[in-house]
Amino acid sequence: MPKINVYLPDNLADAVRDTGVPVSAVCQRALEQAVRRITAVRQTVLGELDGTELAGRLPLFTARAVTVFTLAIDRARETGAPNVTTGHLLHGMLAEGGNLALQILTAMEIDPGTITVPDAAEPGGGDGLRFSAPAANAVELTVAEATGLGHNYVGCEHLLLGLAAEPDGQAGRALRDLGADSRATRRAVSVALAGYAHLRASAGNPAATPGLLNAVRAELAPLLRRVERLEERLG
Repeated sequence: MPKINVYLPDNLADAVRDTGVPVSAVCQRALEQAVRRITAVRQTVLGELDGTELAGRLPLFTARAVTVFTLAIDRARETGAPNVTTGHLLHGMLAEGGNLALQILTAMEIDPGTITVPDAAEPGGGDGLRFSAPAANAVELTVAEATGLGHNYVGCEHLLLGLAAEPDGQAGRALRDLGADSRATRRAVSVALAGYAHLRASAGNPAATPGLLNAVRAELAPLLRRVERLEERLG
């Protein structure tokens, strides 16, 4: 049976040895789950797109994320585009209007309202309306980012990471030009989700707490500055 090395931080490696966790079995199950997720989304991104079927084909995606995809598909059809590009995905994210990705961009001092959505064509597609090659790659990266963060859902914050990380798409270039590169965006997402979890624990029921996302946004800016200072000290 082939072997795959798994590298762990020293403290985690010590804890694994002390507790006797079955590393091989745990890693195998985690990898099987990750492969299933990527395979499922790959089948979707390579096929013809139908906004009415997306929720069923992307069960791990949040309702807001599915809405973003639907808006992107609608935008492509309205403009007569041959495929759904990363620009259309970025348009969908901005048009949805209430997702965490927009709060994160704001905390990064990027005003979503000032983002110019690129409308240039991208390669790829086929018969019917399909994702462009960069858009398909961005969606796969989106799922990979969610999996890497240990999340059992895929939200708009993960899509933001996927778009920022995709090297060839117009949306990624636009985001990186504004300062939302992969490293900065991943750090901002991690801080935002940590802040959300803290507020959720403090508030008990976040859905009943007015202005929860505004509170997360308010906490993000100083936390990001603190992380940046620490990184500067560490070199």
